[in-house]
Formats: sequence, C-alpha cells, structure tokens
Amino acid sequence: MTGEAAGGAVAAVDLGATSGRVMIGRVSDGMLQLESVARFPNGPVPGPDGLHWDFTALYRHILDGLHEAVEREPGLASVGIDSWAVDYGLVEGGELVAEPFHYRDERTLRGVAQVHDVVPFAELYRRNGLQFLAFNTLYQYVTERGLADADVALLVPDLVAFLLTGARVAERTNASTTGLVDVRTGQWDLELAERLGIPASVLPALVDPGARLGTLTGAARERVGAPLEVVAVGSHDTASAIVAVPLSTPSAAYISCGTWGLVGVELDEPVVTDAAREANFTNEGGVDGRVRFLHNVTGLWLLSESVRAWEAEDGAAIDLPGLLDAAASVAGDIPLFDANDPRLSAPGDMPARIAAVLDEAGHAVPASRAAFARTIVESIAEAFAGAVRTAGRLTDREVDVVHVVGGGALNRLLCQATADRSGLPVLAGPVEATALGNVLVQARAHGWFGADASLETLRAAVVAAFPPERFEPHAE
Repeated sequence: MTGEAAGGAVAAVDLGATSGRVMIGRVSDGMLQLESVARFPNGPVPGPDGLHWDFTALYRHILDGLHEAVEREPGLASVGIDSWAVDYGLVEGGELVAEPFHYRDERTLRGVAQVHDVVPFAELYRRNGLQFLAFNTLYQYVTERGLADADVALLVPDLVAFLLTGARVAERTNASTTGLVDVRTGQWDLELAERLGIPASVLPALVDPGARLGTLTGAARERVGAPLEVVAVGSHDTASAIVAVPLSTPSAAYISCGTWGLVGVELDEPVVTDAAREANFTNEGGVDGRVRFLHNVTGLWLLSESVRAWEAEDGAAIDLPGLLDAAASVAGDIPLFDANDPRLSAPGDMPARIAAVLDEAGHAVPASRAAFARTIVESIAEAFAGAVRTAGRLTDREVDVVHVVGGGALNRLLCQATADRSGLPVLAGPVEATALGNVLVQARAHGWFGADASLETLRAAVVAAFPPERFEPHAE
C-alpha cells in the first residue's frame, strides 16, 4: 500500500486496561499532530464464572468514536487498533462466543501448573522467550473449556479487526505475547501447541504491522459512516508505544508507563539465557522485527487503585495533581515496598494491602495520604530503576538515559524519582506514545514518510513534534 501524497489523516483505536480512546493522527510533510476524539472507561466486570471484560460495551464505544472521527475528518485513510496483550475472544460461526475473560481472573493460576507439568518453564523460555506471567495466553488456553469448539481464537485487537472487516488474523507483535510463537522464527510453535492440547485450528494466520486487513463491512460500516480501511499496526499497545519512543542513544532504556510499567531496551536479537530467564525478562515482538527485551513492573495501577479506595471512603473525587504536589513535599525517610508483590495485583483495597506489606517488612505505615502516595511513587521508581540496571547487565549495555512514555510521563514526581534512583537522566514524553506509534505505522504504510522509512525516521518526527522534558538525577 503506497501513495504519492505527502500526508493525510488516520484514526488510532488505543485500548488500555482502564480506558480506551480514539484519536485522529494527521501527518503533513513529516510533521505529526494528534487530536483526541473519544475517551471511554474500561475495566473488569465480575460474572458468574469469573472476571471478564465488557467487550460488547467496548466495541460500541469504538464504533461511536470512529463515527465521530469520520465526522471530524471525512478523508480518513485508515484505522489501526492496538490494545493490551494476552486476552482473547473465541469466535464460532462468525460470532463472538462470550465476553472475553480478564487476565486478572483467578483461572489463569490453574493453567500454570497444567502447562508446566507438560513443558517445564526453562524449556518454555528457550522456545518463546517470555517472562513468567501467570496470565500469559497459553496458560489461559489450557483452562479454556470452549477452545476445542471454536473456529478461531482472536486476541483483543484482532477481534476488533475481525468484527470490523471479517479478517481472521493475528498481528505478530501481539501474538508474540501468547507464549505460542517461536522466539527465533516469529511463527506459531505448532509442536508446543500440540503438546499442550491447543488445537492449531484456533491459531489464525500471522501478519506484520502495515498489512492491509480490509475495509469496514456490514453494521460496522453503517454505524461508522465510511468504508474505512483497517491497517495492522503494532497491535500490542507496548509495541506501538515503542515505535514512538524517541530513543536518543543506542544504549537508551525505555519505560512505557501506565497501568503497567514496561521497562527494557530494544534489540535486534532475543536474549534467552538462563540469567535472563531467572531475572524474568521477556522477549516480545516489535515493529520491523525488533525485539522488546523488557520486564513487566507494576506501574500506576498501585496509585490509581489507592486513589479509587480513598475516593470510595470520602464519597468524593481526589485531586490527584494536588495529592502528588503534597507528596513531593514529604520530608524524611520514605518507606519502600516491593511494587511487584503478587498480593498487590488484584483489584480491591490497595491502601490496606500496601499497609500490610509495609508492616510485615517492619516499616512504619505512612500516616497521611500524601506520605502514602510518596511511598507508592518511590516504590514504583525503585522497581523501575532496578529493572533498568538489570536490562543493562543482561544485554551488556551501559545504559545512559531512560525514556519514559505514556501516562507516567505526566507524573513529574515519578519521573524525578526514577532519575534519582537510577542515577540516569530521564526524558519524559510523549504521553500519547501508543497512539502515535499506531499512527506512524499507518502513515508509513501509506507512504507518507517514504515507502522504506526506518523506525529512526519515524522517531525523528516524534522528537520534532513532541520534544521530551528532561529530569536530571539529584546529586544525593
């Protein structure tokens, strides 16, 4: 798909674990602009058989957002879809069988033992290169009762694309997070699937970012109001975000920070050493065959869940910027906790659970909410800094700068704390990295940066449009 035009406009559907959005991206002579069209909530919904996503509502929001995008920009060239990883929907007879399970549902824990009884984790790591996360798709698949009856299993962004166009494919960057893609070849590991009792028939054809998936059809076309083309992007939201990380040196690290903090470096080849496995680092697919060598760190989830609990207690909204300003002024020793403690991974009364973790470790529990927020932010920053150091050690790199993108780039306290605790400068921004990466891959597919534009060319456009803010580490 190429074009002679110097630019145009595309739509980006960006779905996160707590919210979704539709954006318009405009590209003109290599310059970038983003316009927010629609934002909508997302989150877990309890059901009689476990925790699910309200995918029906999510899809309705997507259609409404695309309709508004077409109203604002009738000449949209295409739409790209990205989302969180690992979760999927089963399709049978052309219909979604049920609302997809949420990755925090407890059933995933049953799948771990079932998989590791057949394939030890050390072998899994050599095959798929993925860090151990109990909710990885292959653990979910072995507990999925309806898998054998399904025509196909589609990851969330692929499921959206299917409902829009009828295309039954798996975009490769997101497929790499399932645990069923060979880390060396980038193809489905059919032998592994067979050993685990996962039918190969449910694994759709793999496509790369930039592939044309078709145009909107049927009810989707009628609701949106235009026959938009759907273009595959880095459909794992982190893959799209990393496209827009303006990596300033060959030894730069990145943190894509939102609900999760994805901390790592970009490589040309995977690292599947015993040391990498023991450090729980993952090798996920990136755009243009790059490898996202990273570690999942619990991110702003800890703060957002704590704020949610305080708002429920008060019956009123919390002024988050004011809370963070007060937290920055807290003096004295700041007690820290392990941000990756598994007891903090589920929804619920987060302040109480953090207090219990602190108490168990012999730390005083902060008495004020400002001090409590400071402890949360500093604990996240400490986990980020540790992951940056480990990434450098495992890849034999002297990391010299850390790029923070995503919502965390707006949290100045977190950015400064990460600089202080890592001893490295932090470059913050862009905030909407995921949407930008989504837009950039579509724009390149249309030839707006040149048919053979490299990731470095795309990143140069990001720096020009969204210069990052620099945080130097404090001397102490």
